[in-house]
Amino acid sequence: MAFESLSDRFQGIIKKVKGQSKLTEANMEEMLKEIRVALLEADVNFKVVKEFVNNVKEKALGQEVFLKVSPSQMIVKIVHDELEAFLGADQCEIKFEMNKPTVIMMCGLQGSGKTTHTGKLALLFKNKLHKKVLLVAGDVYRPAAIDQLQTIANQVGVDILNLGDKVSPVEIACRGVKKAYDERYDVVIIDTAGRLAIDEKLMQELVDIEEKVKPTEELLLVDAMSGQDAVNVAKAFNEKLHLTGMIMSKLDGDARGGAALSIKHLTGIPIKYAGVGEKLEDLEVFHPDRMADRILGMGDVVSLVEKVQEQIDEKQAKKTVNKMMSGHFDLNDMLAQMEQINKLGSMGGLLKLIPGMPKISEEDQEKAKKQMDKTKAIIFSMTPQERKDPSIIKNSRKVRIARGCGMTNQDVNRVLNQYDQMKKMMKEMGARTKGGKFPPFGGFGGKNPFGM
Repeated sequence: MAFESLSDRFQGIIKKVKGQSKLTEANMEEMLKEIRVALLEADVNFKVVKEFVNNVKEKALGQEVFLKVSPSQMIVKIVHDELEAFLGADQCEIKFEMNKPTVIMMCGLQGSGKTTHTGKLALLFKNKLHKKVLLVAGDVYRPAAIDQLQTIANQVGVDILNLGDKVSPVEIACRGVKKAYDERYDVVIIDTAGRLAIDEKLMQELVDIEEKVKPTEELLLVDAMSGQDAVNVAKAFNEKLHLTGMIMSKLDGDARGGAALSIKHLTGIPIKYAGVGEKLEDLEVFHPDRMADRILGMGDVVSLVEKVQEQIDEKQAKKTVNKMMSGHFDLNDMLAQMEQINKLGSMGGLLKLIPGMPKISEEDQEKAKKQMDKTKAIIFSMTPQERKDPSIIKNSRKVRIARGCGMTNQDVNRVLNQYDQMKKMMKEMGARTKGGKFPPFGGFGGKNPFGM
């Protein structure tokens, strides 16, 4: 995940500050030096680093609080506010028009994944905001670009205007907007051709589209992995166009995060969305305050709650929990719970959103995933009757189940033991809840019923 190295460094710096009885200019200089190095190692623009450090120092010295609050509290507050400001504290989501279509023009370099992110944006608007979306295939130069957008539109379940590659992109854009007005679409997203900023002919084409359709939003897709080149790309595009925001892709990768911390401050263009994976669902609204929380190890509970609300079927979850609390749940319910957990993403990604939770290594995450996959395979190898009433599973059935999924009797026993443990645990919790008593922390023996 982007910012991971920077997050580790900042948390280490704050831990050192916590050990100080008071904050003096001497130990603050040492801390600022470490912050400077951490930001530079994260590929943050050196001008931004200089200003960031100066702002932190000025605010710390300007508030006569050395003896009134703990040094760590003061520094965390100041650094958090500065991170939020540099990431774009005044960031806002897409500006939607009232009583007419919101026109969005997508821009970006060749090969940046712009067509895919056009589809991601359409899916986000359709599913989360319940907008009627029209895609416009305006890239007539790249082979198969129109076919790609057509395929994505089908996957997402939105309409597309496809006029082929013999009509000019400006004409396609105009006809797309007209269709959106005539057929009362909420949003029309124009996918333009990827280009190099130095290509004057193609850049002029974007200018012409801008003048003709007057987009509500002009979004530039930049790659977090490209580092400071992303800043240069944004500047070059913004010289010709009137960009209103950016989508930063690959923020789930190994990018050091410097581009995200530099780009808003140097260009004035806010990051509005973040690409966090390859799937069409992997696009998030970019919240500077929440990202600052994550960098400082403060978690992001709001994003976690939103993720749960989006991915978990509330009615199904409630029904399962009620069955679990009564002790009358079966292996189908256990399987359903695992499927719900899988929808939320990786265990490591979830733990990062919870304040104070320890990091989990990629090796441990992989072990947990494999264990869950094995458990699911064993349950799928059972008959419907066995899943509904596991008590009938005796030795001969265990042999058949193990052979069916390519595992051993011991593996089958492990799953059944987990089920029995979970059933007992939830029955006890249900009884205590009815009596107004809740099990103490660790009351489940510190064991995870899924074996993780």
